Amino acid sequence: MFVSHYLEFESHVTGGISESVAHQRKMLRKQGITYTTDPDLNADVLHCNVMGPRSVYYAKKADIPVVAHTHVTAEDFGESFRFTNALARPLRPYLERAYSLADALVCPSEYNQNLIDSYTDRPTRVITNGVDTEKLEGFEDLREEYLQRYDLSPPVVFLVGHVIKRKGLETFVETARALPEVDFAWFGPIDRELKGRSTKKLIDESPSNCTFTGFIEDIRGAFAAGDIFFFPTYEENEGIALLEAMAAGKPPVVRDIETFSWLTDGEDAVKTDSDSEFVEAIRQLQDDEERERLGENARERSEPYHLDAVAPAYESLYEEVCQ
Repeated sequence: MFVSHYLEFESHVTGGISESVAHQRKMLRKQGITYTTDPDLNADVLHCNVMGPRSVYYAKKADIPVVAHTHVTAEDFGESFRFTNALARPLRPYLERAYSLADALVCPSEYNQNLIDSYTDRPTRVITNGVDTEKLEGFEDLREEYLQRYDLSPPVVFLVGHVIKRKGLETFVETARALPEVDFAWFGPIDRELKGRSTKKLIDESPSNCTFTGFIEDIRGAFAAGDIFFFPTYEENEGIALLEAMAAGKPPVVRDIETFSWLTDGEDAVKTDSDSEFVEAIRQLQDDEERERLGENARERSEPYHLDAVAPAYESLYEEVCQ
């Protein structure tokens, strides 16, 4: 099996899509599947991760099976960076045509699959982006270093990822304001030049107990310093950082959206839509025993998402589309 595993705009794509592609390629290597990152139509399968214009061109031209990942949706695109809201509306008809070119579509979650079913009637399959536990190895040893670096006092409420409004920026800031005795830290790129005025205002006027670290070289530092993973996002296709936090044994507090329907409130996560309940949940998780209980349940719940468990799904998919 030889796969053309192509990511258009690879040098510019960051965040969850970039992480997912890295995970996929690691899983292909685990399965002994040979691949190229070039759009090679002499391969057995063309697997496109972002259906940009070059990917659409090759998908139309291909005489081989085409697999497309549905990382990008119009719903997930809004409230991200400057101008993305304006682009979200015309993006949907474009993606409807682009995804219709594939022989099979890979969806990172059941929520994403249900959404994509309204875009096209092409066959879909849910394969999680997964969590690379090897990337997290040794994070515990970095705890004191990162607590001191950002002047944080545990238990620390934290989030990992690009600082964007869609991920619940305002809720994160206002929850920190309501809990001045608790340290909050958002680990991830800020990219101020790409942000609108309201986003920059939320960051600049955040309370003193709310830290925005910007990009950090070793992401293990975030999971070392953080104790409660607070993810009040409004829209998510899956959420790799959530899976990473759970694998690290950090109890998640999340917005109760369809994407997180696989989590059980009070067992492996706390789920709510109410800002006041977010505050109360974080207060309750200041208790060491409750935080440990929920964190251990979250760690166990993440195990089916480990790359070793997910990798065989890609081999099965490629064999199926090649029949």
